Order: sequence, then structure tokens, then C-alpha cells
Amino acid sequence: MVFANKEMVVYCFDTLLAHYNSEEAALPAFDDGQHPLFVTWKKVVNGGEPRLRGCIGTLEACRLINGFRDYALTSALRDRRFPPIQAKELPSLECTVSILTDYETANNYLDWEVGKHGIIIEFLDDYNTRRTATYLPEVPAHEGWTNVEAIDSLIRKAGFSGPITESLRKRIKLTRYQSTLFTMHYSHYVSHVKATRGAAPSIAGAKLGNQ
Repeated sequence: MVFANKEMVVYCFDTLLAHYNSEEAALPAFDDGQHPLFVTWKKVVNGGEPRLRGCIGTLEACRLINGFRDYALTSALRDRRFPPIQAKELPSLECTVSILTDYETANNYLDWEVGKHGIIIEFLDDYNTRRTATYLPEVPAHEGWTNVEAIDSLIRKAGFSGPITESLRKRIKLTRYQSTLFTMHYSHYVSHVKATRGAAPSIAGAKLGNQ
């Protein structure tokens, strides 16, 4: 089993910096493989609670190196909920990589554990439109939701705006999964790069450190 690790986060930061510098990222220092994965960017301002800046991934298995390269940029620059992350935001960023494992079909919409399982819901709305959405395992726990609150929020995330009834909830096909994750703040990335490559990362000739 492959676990999320520091080098995967380093590669995501490398990829984002390389994008700003219009160059190729350094080769990753982790083994390739095939797994579903997500990349999450959050911004920490004045020591406050990290705020989401982008989170995109795939629920289908993909090559890890290609996947982290692609989704590091997609989540940072093309998450439609947020404006693209700018280079000047880098010192405030933290990155989390998630590798998804242990997919299981649940018996019903309550057949999962907050804090342990991520969930994928799929249902047909009143117009026979198929809707689907997912929350990673850490999301319901972080929000302090019950199972039902998480499901109702996910129904809205799937784009359904009608009344949420027990009948609707019971129509949900739910898949649960688990994940391993690793989180690193930009300042720790800078320290890692200095220690392993001998110089701090830079953009357009300007040093970026713990600002």
C-alpha cells in the first residue's frame, strides 16, 4: 500500500513554482504507482485557521507522478470556486496530498463513520438528472457535522437545490473510502529545499521565504 508522504507535497510545490517560472519541475523523489488522489491548497493568514484555496483530484486510479503534477496545478489555478492562486500567495500556502484507498459500497447513506471515511454520493434528482459529489474523510470531521448533516451538505455540493427529504436521502448510492494524507506549509517546503538542494526556491529572480 502506498502512503501519502512529504516528497509528494514537495513535488506539488515544485510543480506550482515551476509553472510561475515557466520551467519544468524537478523530478519527484517518490515511486510511481496508480491510485486515486487529491491535492488541496489552503491559505494561512496571520496565524489563523487555514482557508481553502483549491481542492481537486480524481476518484479513479491514475499514475501518481502525472496525477500530482496535473492536480497540483488544476486545484491551484482552475478550481472554479476560487480565483487562481497567485505567486505572491505562496508564503501563506499549505498543501495537502491525499491518496484514496479501500473503496466500499455502503449499505445505506448512514453506513459510514465520520473522521474515518470519505464518501461519494450518487443519486437521480426529480428531473432524472444524475448528480454526484464527494467529501474527503477530513471534511465532515473538521466541520463538526453528523452523518446526516454531511450528506445534506454533499447533496447541495452536487448541485441539487430542491427540498432535501428522507426519501431523497434513501435514493442515494453511497461509496465510502479511506485515505492517507500529508500536509506541509510553504515555510517547511523552503527549509526542505534548502537542506536538500542547497538554495531556497525563487520566482522571477526574487527569493521567497517565510514572509
